[in-house]
Formats: sequence, C-alpha cells, structure tokens
Amino acid sequence: MTDIMLISGGTLIDGTGADPKPNTGIAVAGNQIIALGDEATNLVNDPTTKEVTELDAAGKTIMPGLIDSHLHCSFDDVQSNDELFFHRDPTLVALVAAQNLRKMLRAGVTSFVDPDTSHGIGPALRDAVNAGVVQGPRIKTGVQALLTAVGGTAGRLIPDEGTVGYAQIVNSKDEIVQWVRRHIKYGADWIKLHATGSVPGRSGELLVWNREEIKAACQTAHELSVPVMAHCRGAQSVQVCAEEGVDLILHASFMDDDGLEAVISNGSSICPTFTFLANLADFGSKVHASPGMEDIFRGEIEQTAKMIRKAYDNGVRILSGSESGFALTPYGHWHGRELEIFVNSLDLSPVEAITTATKNGAWAMQMEDQLGTIEQDKLADIIIVDSDPTEDITVLNNKSEISTVIANGEVLNLSELWPSREQLAGWKVGNWASEILTWDKAYR
Repeated sequence: MTDIMLISGGTLIDGTGADPKPNTGIAVAGNQIIALGDEATNLVNDPTTKEVTELDAAGKTIMPGLIDSHLHCSFDDVQSNDELFFHRDPTLVALVAAQNLRKMLRAGVTSFVDPDTSHGIGPALRDAVNAGVVQGPRIKTGVQALLTAVGGTAGRLIPDEGTVGYAQIVNSKDEIVQWVRRHIKYGADWIKLHATGSVPGRSGELLVWNREEIKAACQTAHELSVPVMAHCRGAQSVQVCAEEGVDLILHASFMDDDGLEAVISNGSSICPTFTFLANLADFGSKVHASPGMEDIFRGEIEQTAKMIRKAYDNGVRILSGSESGFALTPYGHWHGRELEIFVNSLDLSPVEAITTATKNGAWAMQMEDQLGTIEQDKLADIIIVDSDPTEDITVLNNKSEISTVIANGEVLNLSELWPSREQLAGWKVGNWASEILTWDKAYR
C-alpha cells in the first residue's frame, strides 16, 4: 500500500449538486481520491499503508477546486485594446502569464478554460504546466480567436487580415477551414469564434459571421473532435451559433425565446460571464471607469439573467467564468464572483451555483470522468474553506477564506502563491492626461 492523505472532519460539498453532508473521510493517494467514508478510514487503518498524513477540516467546508470556464491567462490585467495588441512582446507575455497562474491557484482555481491567448501561447503554457515546468492550474485552451475582418470588440484596431494579439482574421470559408485545422494542429483544445463585434457608428454588437461561415468552423472542428465556443452578445448571434453547432455560448447577452429554443434543441451550453459587467456596474467608479456605463451593464445583467434562468430550468448546462485578465477582473481576485451573481440574479441556491464551477466546469475541461466532483477515482483537486459557502456564497471570492488548496493531490504552500513584481517597461500605456486641457479649463 502507498502513502495516504486523509481529510477528516468538516462539511463536504461534493460538487455533484447534492446537499452538504458531514465529511466522514476522504483518502487521497498520489493524485487520486481513492476512497470516501468508512472505506477511507479502513485504508488508513490497514497495516500495509506506509504512512498517513491527516488534514483536520473540523469546522470547515471541503469542496472540489474551482473551475473557471472563461478567463484570459495571457492578458495580464490589461487596461486597453491598444495596450494588449501593440505593447506586448510574446516572450514576456508567456513569462508573465506563468507567474499569474500561481495567483489563480491561491484563489482556489485548480482548472480553467482560456478561449484565446495573446500570440497563441495557450498550448505551450498548458504543456509547460503539465510537464511541471511552471506551477499553475490545469489548462484547456484555444490558440487565438477567429474573427472576420469586421472585427470583434476592438473595432478598427483589428487588421483586415493576419493576426494581432489574441485575434486571427479569417476572410473566407476556405480560410476558416484552414485556420481551424491549423489551430488544432498547434494544440487547441477549443476553437473560439468572435461571432459578434462592434462596428463604428452602430450601437451594440452585431453578428459579424454568416451561417455558412459558422457552420464551416463547427463542422471542421467537430470532424477533428474539438468543440467550438463563440462570443455572442445579441439575440441573433445566440440563435444562429446554436443552430449551426456551437457547443458553448459565451455571454448569451439579450438571448430571446428563439435563441433559447435553439440552445435547448442543439444541446449548447452557456457561460454567461457576468463578472466583468457586474464589477463595472458596482465598482467602476472606484477605478475611474468610463462614466455612464454602470447602468447600461447593470441593465444587461438583469435582462440576460432572466433568460439564463429559463435556460437553467430547461436543463441547459450553465458554467461559471470570471473573464479574469482585465483591469476590472484581475487574476486571483474575482474567480468566485460569478457564483454570487448566480445566487443574487438567477436565484440559484448556493449549491446549484457551486455546481456550475465544479461538475459543469469539468465538461468545459473535457474531463468529466476525472474532475469537478469529490468522488472515488477522481483527481484530487480539493479546497478547504474556513466558512460555509452555503450560508454566504461570497466567501468563495475571498482568498483569505481558502485555507487549503490541493491540486493534483499536492497540498500547496499558499504563502508562495502570490508573487509580486515591479512594473515592466512599456507594458502599460499611460495617457498624457485624463481630460482635454482647453483654455477654459485652464483659466476659468
């Protein structure tokens, strides 16, 4: 028999959606959960067991590590598209991203999905984590997002062809097929389509792909057993993407009944990713965000949440994503915020909300048989929380409440997981002034 770690005491939230219950023992050997309850105790008392390390969780809550199904590990808390696209050296991007991965672990995130990465570094970073070259959560990743020349949320900063930052431009069905195949060859776990985009002079985001283009991307990826996700802000985009085969809808903003029917009929999942909007709505003034946006984003959350709740009630898989990587969603700070929004705006119970970041997240990781729940033979990704998240879901967004993180069977040293660094030269773009210096402003 091998060495065993026994987690005893406390309350267990196993991630399956079941009610919390007293923990009667969790036995971990290597990177696996090998037994629960009486069977775990029997293994500890087995004379062939070499050594037992006991973790006492009395008075605490034990649950699966959080799975963040939508974040951008290569963006480094970016403040503008200009900064992201034109001021980031690819080698330095990779080095900084490797450091930021540790902050995610400290926040209890043991796995995450990254739809698109600056300079396409995602697969290399994933492989570095898997090989133990750098420390971080396990990763499933895209390479770069596929955008048509109309662009995404960056307007005319997106070139007419080629690549910039996280974006690969595709201008025909042939190019779509070509780049889906190339990204899969480069190691993509997911293909990401930026289905909607901002067009100067037009309000909101428009669907900037046609049906045949979306269908071509999905068909090509699925033939190679790779799923597809799409950034969809606007009712039309949700419906068209679901109908043409997109597996995961990001945002699903302003989804209507026709879009919901398409999602249900085609088995698509949804990751609303409200956190960025909620942070801007609730705290934007604290960081001098653009004035007037608070009510707009609060309204988007309220309207979209009603349809997401209908989707949930109709059996649609809902996932938790923080969109960490932006100035409003820095790494290590907001990975549990989505669960708070699900409780407050979708009226999910805390246990239901937790399931979106555990069992449901394992689907996005394409590891449902290995991750997301505390069950025998699952990988040992476990966190121990000082308080009870079923009483106050916000404790999962407070890293000081997370007293133990076990990733792949290893108890991590939390004091080593919050690195600091000096400002990098040229990394952040500074404005000459926050306002225009008119004569009137100077002298009146």
